[in-house]
Amino acid sequence: MAMGNRSSRMRGHRTAQAGATVNERVAVSASSARPPSFRDVFAHREYRALWTSYVLSAGGDRLALVALTLLVYDRSKSPLLAAITFAAGFVPYLFGGMFLSGLADRLPRRSVMVACDLIRCGLVGVMLAPRVSLAVMIALLYAVTLLQAPFDASRSAIVRDMMEGGTYPLALAVIQTTTRVVVVAGSALGGLVVALFGARLALGSDAATFAASALIVAFGIRRHPVPAGATAVGNPFSQLAEGARLIFGDPALRTLLCLGWLAAFYEVPEGIAVPYAGRLGGGAVAAGLLIGASQLGAAVSTPLFAKKIGPLTQLRWMGPMAVLTCGILVVTVLRPNLIVSMAVFALSNSFAMYQIAANTAFVERLPNEKRGQAFGLANAGLVVGQGAAFALAGAAAEVVPPSTVVALSGGIGALIACGLAFRWRGMSPAVGRHTARHLGREASLTRQAPIHAARTN
Repeated sequence: MAMGNRSSRMRGHRTAQAGATVNERVAVSASSARPPSFRDVFAHREYRALWTSYVLSAGGDRLALVALTLLVYDRSKSPLLAAITFAAGFVPYLFGGMFLSGLADRLPRRSVMVACDLIRCGLVGVMLAPRVSLAVMIALLYAVTLLQAPFDASRSAIVRDMMEGGTYPLALAVIQTTTRVVVVAGSALGGLVVALFGARLALGSDAATFAASALIVAFGIRRHPVPAGATAVGNPFSQLAEGARLIFGDPALRTLLCLGWLAAFYEVPEGIAVPYAGRLGGGAVAAGLLIGASQLGAAVSTPLFAKKIGPLTQLRWMGPMAVLTCGILVVTVLRPNLIVSMAVFALSNSFAMYQIAANTAFVERLPNEKRGQAFGLANAGLVVGQGAAFALAGAAAEVVPPSTVVALSGGIGALIACGLAFRWRGMSPAVGRHTARHLGREASLTRQAPIHAARTN
């Protein structure tokens, strides 16, 4: 009897899930007559849960990073230890992106996200224990950031799983805009919380956000199956090599990846905002305004680009906008004042909206079972590029004015962007005649051709 009830409940649950899926498809079909909107994106129950969990998780992570950096400096008075602590936001992500992102292809992506959040909650909880040394705290923070990479890879891959092609660019624009807001607001809030309530409360809040994020993902997102063709187990090194061959062996994927990595050049102003503001006679407030202006430009333009510009035009404009994003920064060679510099940085980042088109085309060319590893490699490369660019820009600013460093970075980035734009334009099918979805279908057929030939033989 109990078994019969259980079977009935299971059948009822499956029926409810099937009904929900049918309703979602009907809603998508009904809205296909008009262009998709951000309302359509947030009407998707799973996406709302994913977005909420991301805000909590990313905000808590930024809060903990700022709080622990301030705590380490307060205890040690060592700028080196404080810098090592803050580097936890970048260095571990490189290794996590290369060697752990493949988990998003081998395991259910929802399970990976929940596990990462719960483990990070526990790690931050250990930081709250009394008499924990600074070395242990820093090591724990590095472990927390290491797990951010598989979480992000799973989140990025599952967004494409749950969203239709027309709404995916809008969903991506929301995530990118949210990231920029979280970075600025989280850093500011972290400093405020530490100043008013102390670092321990900030760390406790971080642990709570991870726990809340895990619950939202577990109960708000249905279990998506492991991608067909994915292996249950695998050597991380062989998966890394496979992902690298996939990306760098495809000229289109390689070009799109490099267009994404251009961010290392046009984000240099944020990396040297403090010395840049200092040369203008400003302090921390001026530096904050410069960073805020950069983030504001992209936060405003990205949603508009995704909503108002069609996919054909996005692909056609992608190369020129990448050139403009970097090239506009050359104006700083004239050493403009604070207001003009803010306008230049905002305008430059406004054209960074091309990243939506590059990301969408990149995703459409990837097989689902390789998506997590590919995202991990892309993110890891971007982190390395940004870290190297910031370090080189900081060293150069010791010798020449920061405005000149920004202009040089923008000029070099613009030259590289020109080459990438011509390469993308010359590819077949030509940009402007085919959408990113067509490119994805073409790549899929190309990958299937050898298999078909082998079977025929």
